[in-house]
Amino acid sequence: MEPKSVNPTRRPQREAKKKAVAALCEQQRKRKRVPLGEITNDVNTNANANANDVVLPTQKKRNVSTSSNSDGTPVPEKLEKFEDPQLCETYVSDIYDYLRNMEVDSSKRPLCDYIQKVQRDVNASMRGVLVDWLVEVAEEYKLVSDTLYFSVSYIDRFLSLNDLTRQKLQLLGVASMLVASKYEEIKPPEVEDFCYITDNTYSKEEVLTMEADILKSLKFELGGPTIKTFLRHVCFIDYVSLYASELQFEFLCSYLAELSLLDYNCVKFLPSMVAASVVFLARFMLSPKTHPWNSAIYEFTRYKPADLKECVLNIHDLYLGRKGGSLQAVRDKYKQHKFKCVATTPSPPEISLSFFEFRGADP
Repeated sequence: MEPKSVNPTRRPQREAKKKAVAALCEQQRKRKRVPLGEITNDVNTNANANANDVVLPTQKKRNVSTSSNSDGTPVPEKLEKFEDPQLCETYVSDIYDYLRNMEVDSSKRPLCDYIQKVQRDVNASMRGVLVDWLVEVAEEYKLVSDTLYFSVSYIDRFLSLNDLTRQKLQLLGVASMLVASKYEEIKPPEVEDFCYITDNTYSKEEVLTMEADILKSLKFELGGPTIKTFLRHVCFIDYVSLYASELQFEFLCSYLAELSLLDYNCVKFLPSMVAASVVFLARFMLSPKTHPWNSAIYEFTRYKPADLKECVLNIHDLYLGRKGGSLQAVRDKYKQHKFKCVATTPSPPEISLSFFEFRGADP
């Protein structure tokens, strides 16, 4: 049998394919690898790095038509709700009640003092450095924000049940993000990706073993409402256009919410309380002379400003750099133009105590 003749047009096709594969391999090789190494007690550990671009989902629009009071203050007349079927406008109050009941389930809540009661080698500063680094990892692999929130939740819940050495803290972080990615992402990163991002500090087998330990400790209870869950619902009913563009307000709320993840002191607050506090603080920052609360938000959230005072002041300190100032990943992320540079939004250094005296009616 004579050998088949070679088609001369196939050679350049094969060469083009080889070049494409080589270019892809080179791109993967150039990805930043960050060995977190041994996390120290120093709160000034540098966790700063440039975040890659993220493709954001298309934002659904809502429009507010307004009239004016005699003093020129705009008053909302018509609010077009999000065209998001998941928010279920007709049942939004019932859904919010259900989420509020779910968030107090002890099986889905970390201990508020697990650092003091359970951990012997891990402290709050190490946790902050780890979460700050995970923000960079989420940016690197273009993960949705829910994945980040679930990752931090799994870390806190696992540490509430298991004493861990500092050498395995980064391993817990990447394994938690692996579990959260499988739960939330359409196409989650591979195990090898999470090994790579730690500069291969941990093997694939170690990551998979930690993944199994997390699932056993959490008893496979991976769902539940996060800060982001409540934030979507609170922003849904808020008349944000009185103060800024919708997108600017939502990015600012997202920025403040991610800052709260860095602080161990925020673990004790329920996700709904953090979300309400974030909205309170964002409204204050965008209009410092106007009372940040109103009856519509109060009736929906059932939180009075007095209930939020400690949480609001805590997040405000984070924003001003009074706490966690050395942790820069979240701040750098929201300084980008795609997030409308909300990290540079000016804020008064103090919040008037009178703003916490609202009693359920418009001031």
